[in-house]
Amino acid sequence: MSGRKVIITCAVTGAIHTPSMSPHLPVTPDEIASAAIAAAEAGAAIVHLHARDPKTGKPDQSPEAFAAFLPRIKQATDAVINLTSGGAPTMLIKERIQPSLTFKPEVASLNMGSMNFGLFPMLERFKTFKHDWERQHLEGSRDLIFRNTFADIEFALKSLSESGTRFEFECYDVGHLYNLAHFLDRKLVTPPLFVQTVFGILGGIGPHPEDVLHMKRTADRLFGAHYRWSVLGAGRNQLPIAAMAAAMGANVRVGLEDSLWIGPGQLAESNAQQVKRARQILEGLGLSIATPAEAREILSLKGGDKVAF
Repeated sequence: MSGRKVIITCAVTGAIHTPSMSPHLPVTPDEIASAAIAAAEAGAAIVHLHARDPKTGKPDQSPEAFAAFLPRIKQATDAVINLTSGGAPTMLIKERIQPSLTFKPEVASLNMGSMNFGLFPMLERFKTFKHDWERQHLEGSRDLIFRNTFADIEFALKSLSESGTRFEFECYDVGHLYNLAHFLDRKLVTPPLFVQTVFGILGGIGPHPEDVLHMKRTADRLFGAHYRWSVLGAGRNQLPIAAMAAAMGANVRVGLEDSLWIGPGQLAESNAQQVKRARQILEGLGLSIATPAEAREILSLKGGDKVAF
């Protein structure tokens, strides 16, 4: 364990939470750029980015929306930029990979299986919304399948790999690890695999310590030394799972995409605040934080000079 460098990823806005849930959720290009830069300054080696409509906060997967903040983030920080190909669960894969096709980032996220993606329990906590789309977005998830078929995944892999973009493989359940192993067997993915195991989304695996252990054991068996593990706990599970998994060898992901909170009933005031808290936990465990250059080496990335923005 000694000498191991832990990569902190910060997912600054996502497509799950809606603007009415927190005044601190970045929505405009300015807010997204500022949030990403501050997260990098706080210690995030990777920033994971989504775009939104600046007026309504609705997820926007058009390359134009990303163009409004990508160059600014790149100019202000050396952080690895990771673009979503998840988009929003209502979008099809062709739309979801457009930003990565256009901008050829070092890393793109890639969801490894179709699933139910239940956001509707948030309606119990949040009752009033500024924009019509917000309630529909949450309510609609009762009858939503987040589509990531084998054909969809293969299409994204083949479309994006040509430019040297590597992937953050989002695995929300055990079967998703086996799906990734299938693509590894077919040589459509190249080690080291950056495997992001996601805990606590309704429709995926839960946030119990046994769930975390089971995902790690399964990934160890399937991928051995050929993967780099990272964890993402949704909502209040964010920091407990980060602490537990980091002690077992994981990298960690935080950010307002995954949780709006910094403590019980207390909204995080920024992405950087969550990065600092994660960093305190990691350093308290005697671990060192990876710089962007170290993250590039750990994940075999092509380098920030080889992107198209």
